[in-house]
Amino acid sequence: MSREGNLEAPTRHALDWKSPDFYDEEKLNHELERIFDICHGCRRCVSLCNSFPTLFDLVDNSPTLEVDGVDKKDYMKVVDECYMCDLCYMTKCPYTPPHEWNLDFPHTMLRAKAIKFKKGEVGLNEKILASTDVHGQFAGIPIVVQVVNAVNSTKLMRSVMEATLGVDKNAWMPSFATEKFRHGAAKSEDFVVKNGERTPGKVAIYSTCYVNYNEPGIGHDLLKVLDHNEIPYVLVDKEQCCGMPKFELGDLDSVAKSKEANIPHLAKYAKEGYAILSAIPSCTLMFKQEIPLMFPGCADTKLVQEAMWDPFEYLVARKKDGLLKTDFKKPLGKISYHIPCHGRVQNIGKKTEEFLKLIPETTINTVERCSGHAGTYGVKKVHHTMAKKIGKPVAKLMANGEPDYISSDCQLAGHHIEQMMDENNLVNSQKPAKLAHPLTLARTAYGIE
Repeated sequence: MSREGNLEAPTRHALDWKSPDFYDEEKLNHELERIFDICHGCRRCVSLCNSFPTLFDLVDNSPTLEVDGVDKKDYMKVVDECYMCDLCYMTKCPYTPPHEWNLDFPHTMLRAKAIKFKKGEVGLNEKILASTDVHGQFAGIPIVVQVVNAVNSTKLMRSVMEATLGVDKNAWMPSFATEKFRHGAAKSEDFVVKNGERTPGKVAIYSTCYVNYNEPGIGHDLLKVLDHNEIPYVLVDKEQCCGMPKFELGDLDSVAKSKEANIPHLAKYAKEGYAILSAIPSCTLMFKQEIPLMFPGCADTKLVQEAMWDPFEYLVARKKDGLLKTDFKKPLGKISYHIPCHGRVQNIGKKTEEFLKLIPETTINTVERCSGHAGTYGVKKVHHTMAKKIGKPVAKLMANGEPDYISSDCQLAGHHIEQMMDENNLVNSQKPAKLAHPLTLARTAYGIE
């Protein structure tokens, strides 16, 4: 007799993406039907992304009122709404491994996306949106950046982008930085390495595309916080995109290329005893979870996985080691803090909240719910309205208590929330909340100029 739900924490099987069966569409449809039937009978995930309401509407409008009545051509409607947040697997589903039903919804959606990509059914516009390293070629060239940013902010260009790239003309879009983070990063002082029981005493920074090309200030704030705590650091000598945008697209061959470009460099730092820090949760998650699941037999990938830290996971562990300074000089008042999905999936707990609570005369309103942005999902014309619908409750919760700051470890989610607060008239015009990354808040609280 099958038992109801799991009594154990979910475990992840390696992703068998190199097997011919992985790309067998008939076998995929059989697995989709099996999984959809379980989901239909449970419906616990209906409040997450739009994949589940889409599936349940298809079932409820079918002739049989069961999954067998749904046209298999409509399965992709469910797949296209999944943006790989992983929350159904990590927080909701009672049938994940080691349960005998072995249900992995997000990785089954990934398999469907990979088949769609292999069949050439992914448009050029989506491929361009996922090519963050290509976008970044604009960054760091002041005159070019100023022109590109100015043009991209015009209504005419946004309409053109909507027509050609499928980017909703009303969605918030990041600007390019006039100086890349890697070019402007200050060198570390020659501090003595102080290893703790839990933490290495030296840090290697994996910049990420977003910090390097769009908001380098986040990276500079991280360096200032490390410097204040007398933690020596280096920037990884060479890096490419972590592969998450391609992963969400189902372009696994490109993810493999990113892995081959990044892992040898990162593994060198892991072997030398560095903690590797990445300030963007999606990038951190790629090295902690997705790349190891794609390459379970790679020893260097395993080393990088074990050496990779979220910045606040590292800082809180340093405090437990008795090696973190708590000489905060500036209270921050009320902070509404959002925990992004890819931060929650790392299974590290509320480390950013834990750090922010160390700041005197500062209160934290923590919101643990998906913002709906989800990488490129939230900016696409076909999904932007749904992204705002998913995120509207978050915006309302973030506006509670008239905060001085709104913050998220995922800066894209932060901007999305800020936009929804403004569109839904949730902003106090007399005292508008400032959007600031948690690393910026840490630097501010320390009183670092």
